Amino acid sequence: MEMFLQPAAFCAYMFLVAIFLLLSGFPVAFTLAGTAAGFAFLGYFIGIFDITFLTAFPQRIFSTMSNEVLVAVPLFVFMGVMLERSKVAEELLDNMGRLFGRMPGGIAYSVSIVGMLLAASTGIVGATVVTMGLLSLPTMIRRGYSPSFACGSICASGTLGQIIPPSIVLVLLGDQLSVAFQNAQFAKGIFAPDTVSVNDLFAGALFPGLMLVGMYLIYQIGFSLLNPSKAPPIPPEHHEDETAREFYLNLLGSLFAPLILIIAVLGSILAGLASPTEAAAVGAIGATLLAGYRVNPARSLPVFIGALSLAAVLTLSVFFDLRMQRNVIPAGEKFAIGIALILSLGIIWGVLTAVLRTYGHNSNGESVLISVMRQTMLISSMVFVILVGAGMFSLVFRGFGGDILIEEFLSNLPGGTVTAMLVVMAVMFFMGFFLDFLEIIFIVVPIVAPILLQMEVAPGVLMSPVWLGVMMAINLQTSFLTPPFGFALFYLRGVAPNSVRTMDIYRGVAPFVLIQIVGLVLIWFMPQIATWLPIAVYGR
Repeated sequence: MEMFLQPAAFCAYMFLVAIFLLLSGFPVAFTLAGTAAGFAFLGYFIGIFDITFLTAFPQRIFSTMSNEVLVAVPLFVFMGVMLERSKVAEELLDNMGRLFGRMPGGIAYSVSIVGMLLAASTGIVGATVVTMGLLSLPTMIRRGYSPSFACGSICASGTLGQIIPPSIVLVLLGDQLSVAFQNAQFAKGIFAPDTVSVNDLFAGALFPGLMLVGMYLIYQIGFSLLNPSKAPPIPPEHHEDETAREFYLNLLGSLFAPLILIIAVLGSILAGLASPTEAAAVGAIGATLLAGYRVNPARSLPVFIGALSLAAVLTLSVFFDLRMQRNVIPAGEKFAIGIALILSLGIIWGVLTAVLRTYGHNSNGESVLISVMRQTMLISSMVFVILVGAGMFSLVFRGFGGDILIEEFLSNLPGGTVTAMLVVMAVMFFMGFFLDFLEIIFIVVPIVAPILLQMEVAPGVLMSPVWLGVMMAINLQTSFLTPPFGFALFYLRGVAPNSVRTMDIYRGVAPFVLIQIVGLVLIWFMPQIATWLPIAVYGR
């Protein structure tokens, strides 16, 4: 009986009870915090838990509230939801479909390319899968595409938001890995630790994300050439009064704004001009301007002035230091700051115009702006409440000595670092069937990442936190695609026509799951795919 009342046993009980309650449908944040609090008091009365551990919980909440990096989460969410409401995906899919439609499999190529662009501009997986499913799946089936091939292409391209920056997953994962990397170095006796940031993880994830897009396209091209009847070309559609020149102008017009937004957000981060939070603010303003333009393209002068002013300020920041909180400012930089202040008036004019238009424009009887703000509040609140609940769970887990048990388990595995990494990846993969990425990032990463980052991948070479983060992100993306419990499959099933069977979705995603696994293997054996760009850009 005594063995069942040991701290190690309580660690297992906590996980089992939390998983049972989650599968029963209880809210995630309250399940994690409530389970932890219950076991903490039970352990205290039994005499195996030091209740003073809970005094650190308010400090964890305050650290979350004062973490500037996490401010990027609601800003990126706002940007993504605003772009979704402004019909960017609809226009992109329409024009891309007409561009590639004459080729076998052309709509599938369009879905992958648009999925990549939406991933780089929204980063919200569920919204992307649902949007692509509603817009392109009925068209693909009506045009004679194989339902399984169509479903697989949509699910796979929709999950690119997990790995292609700027991604909410990468923001949260980068924040957790930053703390874990410092803890790992302290444990190794390094008291002047290196740092890893969300910027590093964004840079590290860029090439792997583009590599996956390329592998998707190679598979789709091969499938279309081998099975032309399952991915037939579309006869050219003739739109009245539209010349070829007008078509390409429309195509460039639909691509221009999202591409500029991606370059402004991601480019400013990779160039070191802005932190993820500052870049997310630029993205939120850019998305608002784009939505304001789409409401009334005929009267777009204020919006154009706002967009050009924003681009000009970003350009000035490349060449001049625009910070005003300095004792000594050279004359040239004073002039640049003056120009930036004037340009700020243009930005304010454009943003106010866009805000008034999106506030007054009704979509299904509701203001677009209010709808976007409400959705942003719901998603952001969910993220932060789960973060607080997971903080309580991991604190109590450490109080029972769970982190020491896991460290001993992983360190004593035969095969060393390779086996430990495989075990952690397998656990995260299967957890991805039942838990959202938020719970996995906030519960699993703080526990296992400090242990893994103390391990050597070669004699004298510690594991790279960027490589570990990219591997975890792609692993979670693969889990969300894998039948029968992948989240992306449920998103698509919810909007797919009745003619599409669940088995069609399962068969369609199977080749893309294999592609994901091949991608993981490539990055495993060639970590430079993930680590080269951060080293080249940031020197680490």
